[in-house]
Amino acid sequence: MTAYEPTGVSRTGAGPAQGADPAGYDAVVLAGGASRRLGGTDKPGVRVGGRALLDRVLAACGGAGSTVVVAAPRPTARPVTWAREDPPGGGPLAALDAGLRHTTAEHVVVLSADLPFLQEPTVGRLLGALRASGRDGVLLTDPGGRDQPLVAAYRAPRLREELALLAGAHGALAGLPLRRLTAELDLTRISDPVASFDCDTWDDIATARARIREHGHVLDEWISAVKDELGIDLDVDTRGLLDLARDAAHGVARPAAPLTTFLVGYAAAQAGGGPEAVEEAARKAVALAARWAQESTSEAEPSGDGLQPAGTGAEPAGTGPQPSGDAPQPSRGDVASDATPDTRPDAG
Repeated sequence: MTAYEPTGVSRTGAGPAQGADPAGYDAVVLAGGASRRLGGTDKPGVRVGGRALLDRVLAACGGAGSTVVVAAPRPTARPVTWAREDPPGGGPLAALDAGLRHTTAEHVVVLSADLPFLQEPTVGRLLGALRASGRDGVLLTDPGGRDQPLVAAYRAPRLREELALLAGAHGALAGLPLRRLTAELDLTRISDPVASFDCDTWDDIATARARIREHGHVLDEWISAVKDELGIDLDVDTRGLLDLARDAAHGVARPAAPLTTFLVGYAAAQAGGGPEAVEEAARKAVALAARWAQESTSEAEPSGDGLQPAGTGAEPAGTGPQPSGDAPQPSRGDVASDATPDTRPDAG
């Protein structure tokens, strides 16, 4: 995996992505905690779909100007700023306060590190609702209607104000429950049973792993995992590349599909990268595959001028007399050019 070793220096993200807040926002991810229901396992590091839960959450807030992770430092798939609550393990309010100290934006997204299905459009939806509502914050609710204050967007000044009041009233924030803060805020809510799903138990982990392998999710999940692993921040036209692979496989030969898509990616990189470069390289390859297939079709058909290809006699290729009593033999056009004997779909 492409990993960024923590340095403690504030870094910026890759810039706003689709669905992100165009006015700018910061993100605070709470990744501490004892994970008691996972037997003390390092929950943010548990992998779902080949990616650590923490990295999945970091991808969802990739448009943040600054992303702060409150936890012991570790390698991550994208740059972050590290913070630690005082004392370590002091609870969510102490952790939130520590994270906010490294942010400057008016709006802040606050997330837990165990949200396998959170994506950028949901983050953008929270931020958009926050701007439109004029409230102190917008949070998701789970399928049971329960508030999820760690999947939310807030106005950072209001968080700082209430945290300061709580610290003054109780002497410290350590050990205080999160509801002490949310009870003082004017909040609105959005229902999202998928994005609000969090992993507290091994059963939750198993459910998440099973869901991403369902037919409707597996391809997008795989592409996202590959991009994270390779350190690629690029919108991929999955349908276009699949169409290209299909055309290369059917019009040329089956092994042409993966090789062609690889060459398209290489050509796009040589051209400077970016979605436009991929689109242009794919367009050229699709056109070539179409020309290749057209030539193959033309060679298999009579020329229309009464002339036959040299050495074939009067009969078109593959349509000569058949042995008496036998079924007609398939022409070469029925067999893929890379097929071995008896690998046709109707081979016995």
